[in-house]
Amino acid sequence: MNILESLKMASSTLVANKLRSGLTMLGIVIGNASVIAMIGVGQGAQKLAAEQFESLGPNVLFIVPGSEQARRTQFNLPKTLVLADAEAIATQVPTVKEVAPQINQTAVMSYRNRNANDTVIGTTPEFLSVRSFKIDRGRFINDIDIKRNTRVVVLGSELSEKLFGNRDPIGKRIRIRNVTFEVIGLMKAKGSFIGDNQDRKAFIPLTTMANQIVGQTSPYGLEVSWINVTAKDEQSIRAAKFQIENLLRLRHKITDEDDFGVQTQKDILTIVGTITTGLTFLLAAIAGISLIVGGIGVMNIMLVSVTERTQEIGLRKAIGAREGDILVQFLIEAVIVSAVGGILGILIGIGAVTLTGALSPLKPSVSPTAILLSVGVSGGIGLFFGVVPAQRAAKLDPIVALRSI
Repeated sequence: MNILESLKMASSTLVANKLRSGLTMLGIVIGNASVIAMIGVGQGAQKLAAEQFESLGPNVLFIVPGSEQARRTQFNLPKTLVLADAEAIATQVPTVKEVAPQINQTAVMSYRNRNANDTVIGTTPEFLSVRSFKIDRGRFINDIDIKRNTRVVVLGSELSEKLFGNRDPIGKRIRIRNVTFEVIGLMKAKGSFIGDNQDRKAFIPLTTMANQIVGQTSPYGLEVSWINVTAKDEQSIRAAKFQIENLLRLRHKITDEDDFGVQTQKDILTIVGTITTGLTFLLAAIAGISLIVGGIGVMNIMLVSVTERTQEIGLRKAIGAREGDILVQFLIEAVIVSAVGGILGILIGIGAVTLTGALSPLKPSVSPTAILLSVGVSGGIGLFFGVVPAQRAAKLDPIVALRSI
C-alpha cells in the first residue's frame, strides 16, 4: 500500500470518529494556542519597554545614588548625590549638553474638597528638554523660580483632572503638605513608564522642594534623588559616562566602591530586555507543557483505537496487509490529529494575540518562527507519541484478531 492510500484511509477513519478525533486534538489545540499567545505577549512587552525607554528622551543618562550593592538590596537608597554634583557635571563635563537634577517625594495635594496622594518632583527648567516632556498650557519652571524659591507648580494631565475635573487649573492654588502653590502650567499627556504614570506628577522648583517640602539633611549640600543628563549626541554617550564617573569619584573622594551609578538608556533597556526575554521563554515553556500533555492524550486515544479496531487490523492482515502498512496508517492518523490540532491552535493563538493588542497597551506580534515551531512540534509530538500505538497495531497477530469476529 502506498502513502497516498494510507493517507486516505487514515483521513476517512478520523472523519468517521469525529468526536474522538476532536477530543484527541483538544490538548494539542490548547498547547499551540498557549505557546503562540505567550510568545506574542512576551514580544509585545519587549516592544512596549523599548518604546517607553525611547520616550525618556534622546541620549539620556541617569546618575543614581548609592553603591551597586545598596541599589540591589536596599529599598531606601542613601542620599549620596547633591545639587553641587549636578552643577559640577554641567560646567566641567564637555560631552554633556544639559543637566536636570530632581528630588522625588510622595505628598498629599489638595484643592478644595479634592485630594491626591501622588509624586511631587522638585527640579530645574532643564528637566523639560532632558526628559522630553512638553507643556500643554501655561509655562514650566524657570530660573527666577529657582532663585526665589517660588511656590509654583506644574501639573500632569491626569493629576489636574483628579484635582480640578474639567476646569482650567491655571492660576488656581493647591496645597502640597499644607503649603500653598499656584498652578502655572499643565503638562501634555506622557503615559506610563514601566507602571509609573507620568501624568500623575506635580513639578515644583528644586529649591522650593528642598527648603519648604522635604528640608535639607545633608551637611554636604542640597540632596537630590537622582540626576538626569543628556549627552551632546549619541556618539558622546560613552565618553560622557566615563567623564561623569571620574568627576564624581574625585568629588566624593572615592578609593573603593562607587557610591553612585551612571546608567545609560541602552544599559537599562538591555537589562529590561533580558528580563522580558527570560519571562517570554518561561511562559512559552509552561505553555509547552500542555503540548506534552496533548501528546500523551494522542497516544492514549490511539491505544484505545487499536483495541477497538482489532478486527479491522486482523482482517487487513489476513488479506495481505503488511506490518509496515498498518504502522504507517496509524502513524499518519496520529500526525494528522496533531497537525490539524496545531493549525487550529495557531489560529486561536493569533486571535488571542490580536485581542490582547486591542484591549491592552501592549503591542504583541505573531512570530512566523513561533508558528513554524508550533506546527513542527505538533507534528513531531504526533509522530513520537503515535509510535507505540502504531507498533502495537502492526504487531497484532491476525489469528488472534480474527477470533474476536
